[in-house]
Amino acid sequence: MLTIWHNPRCSKSRQTLALIEAAGKPVEIRKYLDDVPTAAEITGMLNQLGLDDPRALMRRGEAIYKELGLKAVNASDALLKAMSKHPKLIERPIVSDGERAIIGRPPEAVKTLL
Repeated sequence: MLTIWHNPRCSKSRQTLALIEAAGKPVEIRKYLDDVPTAAEITGMLNQLGLDDPRALMRRGEAIYKELGLKAVNASDALLKAMSKHPKLIERPIVSDGERAIIGRPPEAVKTLL
């Protein structure tokens, strides 16, 4: 089963979910803005994505990124904590099969998991 960290207000997230559903794949939808991932869950997703730097999973254009001064932060733990406290900072959508994950930007990127 696939899991999508989903924001229904995001067009890319909706398009990615539509691709999964069109492929007939069972999917668990996690509205990550409401069901906020812990720092440990974000770390697990980074591992599935094959990423070492939490900043690679951050939406650096968000106002909260600038407000918190995250550009100057280099400690991974601090970045993970910021994402867990402010889930708007997490890039979306993210789709996982439990072993591998893909950021659905563009939405077609998810096809490698289908």
